[in-house]
This record gives sequence, structure tokens and C-alpha cells, in this order.
Amino acid sequence: MVIKACILSVSGPELTPDERALLSAHTPWGVILMGRSCVSRVQVRQLVDSIWDAVGRPCLVFIDQEGGRVARLKAPEWPLFPRGEDYSILYRQDRERGLEAAWLGHRLIAAELSAMAIHADCAPVVDLPVPGAHDIIGDRAFGNDPETVAALAGAALNGLADGGVAGVIKHIPGHGRSMADSHLELPRVTAGEAELAKDFDAFARLADAPMAMTAHISYDAIDAGVAATLSPKLIQGVIRERIGFDGLLMTDDLGMKALGGSLTDRAHGAIAAGCDVLLHCSGFLKAPDDILSEMREVAEAAPVLAGKPLARAERAEAMAASEKPFDVAAGWARFDELFPNFRAVA
Repeated sequence: MVIKACILSVSGPELTPDERALLSAHTPWGVILMGRSCVSRVQVRQLVDSIWDAVGRPCLVFIDQEGGRVARLKAPEWPLFPRGEDYSILYRQDRERGLEAAWLGHRLIAAELSAMAIHADCAPVVDLPVPGAHDIIGDRAFGNDPETVAALAGAALNGLADGGVAGVIKHIPGHGRSMADSHLELPRVTAGEAELAKDFDAFARLADAPMAMTAHISYDAIDAGVAATLSPKLIQGVIRERIGFDGLLMTDDLGMKALGGSLTDRAHGAIAAGCDVLLHCSGFLKAPDDILSEMREVAEAAPVLAGKPLARAERAEAMAASEKPFDVAAGWARFDELFPNFRAVA
């Protein structure tokens, strides 16, 4: 089967006939579910089955389920989970309890996801926010120093993996210094390389992660005015060589306004720069026909997944293929001890 190097999305809780035809014709490597597609556990599981049927294989299904304000699965149908900052607070009080909490919270997220056959989570955030930066990262972060962030994000990755869910570290090589929202414009980071080294260090400590998502940010000290997603200097020189990441590298959403030009231009530019897989989820509120049109454009621009990108994709799939035994009830009981009253207050 020919597989295209892209991750597409769907417009609602059920596949439309046109979406089914698109997925069947282009066989994307994966599909990502947005909040618009998540109503109930039974409905999501049925949607995954429909996606697999259309694609012709049990492809990886992704979701953004970090906890806190970035969670596609909403209460009351699904439980709420802490922000990255909540784990950081606990870690500062007691390092071991903080690490246990980060592992456990993400192991419980994995239990929710794997029960619906979702085996890839666009988490954890490895960005280091700085004072005065835009709050697009903010309390999503696990801290503001490389050691803390890498320790907690590493525990989160392990929790997901133990539950049969492959994590995606983001936003490599670092979104924390952004003074703007990349959904709306291209942020330009003016920090020098000495300061950027801290951001890169956090990711370097997690260079063995299965997958990573790029940052639509310009780092003027390295490649001024060019988003990392489209920059060979950033992808080859920083992400692959300096950070040492050799897992699957996906773009952030190609529909974000930080990137100029058409979706076709963005797709070709990202692949040429060194990204393995294109992501387009049309996260902004759009009509189903507009979402379908954009997905078709990205799918047609995506190359066939082959060579080193295919090998990286297969490694990521393998990491999502096994789930270790876990007592969910006991896990929630321990979670309530680590975060007293969290579920009641949240």
C-alpha cells in the first residue's frame, strides 16, 4: 500500500462520504482528531473504526490531549487532567512525587486514549517560557529550566508509552520565547545563540522521543525571518545535528497563519527543509467543505512516505503497539492522593 507522508483530520464526529473518499484515495499515514470530532467514548471509537476502514489499515490516530487548557476530550464525558505547571509545582515541593505524578497523569491519559484505539498523543510540551512571552505556552510548560522540563516531560512520555500511546514532543526547537501566537502570525525570536542553547538543551535531553512537532517560529540568530518548519538550517543544523533528534519530525498545523503562501507551497517547503510528515488539522473554525478542500490540497502535495521518513514512522508505530498492565482504579486513587481535590475543584 502506498502511504502519503501526511496526517489529516476530519470535520465532525462522523466521516462524511467525501472525507471517506479522500482518505481512501490518499491513504495518509495518520489522522488527528480535533475537539469537533469528539462527543463520546462510543462515538470516538466508532469514528476510529470508520477512519481505519477508509484508509484500509489501522493507521495511527492522533489527538492533542496535554491536560489543562489543551485537551480535545472535554468534561464531563472525559476526566480533566493537570496543566504542565501543576506538575512543576509538585516537582519543586518533592521531586519524586512530581515525577510520579507526571508519569501517572499521562498513564491515565493513555488509558483513556487506548480504550478508543487512539495511540498517539501530541504531548508533552517541552518549551521553556520566559518572562514577557506570549501566553500561548504559559501554564502548559513543565517549568522554565531544561532540567525540570526534561525530567517531567520524560516521565510523561514514559507514562504514555506504558499505556501504548506514542508521544510527540513539541514545539521543537522551542516555542517558549515567542512574543506572538503562531496561529495568527510568525513570531520572531531575537535571542542570541547562548540563550537559545537553554531551549535546545531541553529537547536534547529527550532526543530519543519517537516523534516531535516543529515550531512555526523564526529564530533570527540562525535563520532570520524563516519559520523553523520551513528552514533547513533549523531542521538539519539544529534539530537533527545539534539537538540530535532522529525520530519522526512532523510539522505543526500547516493551516496556521505563521506560514505564508499557499498550503501547497507550505507543504513542499516543509518537506524540502527536512520534515518527515505534514500535519494539517484545520484547527480554526471552518465549514466542512473548506476543511475538506484544505485537506485535499495538503494530501495532493504530500510525497509518498518512503526511505528514512518511513523507517522513523515505523519506529513510532512500534512504540505505540504495546501496553503494559495497569490497574486504572488504583491509578486514580493514587492520583487523588497526589492532587487532593483536583477533580472536585476542576
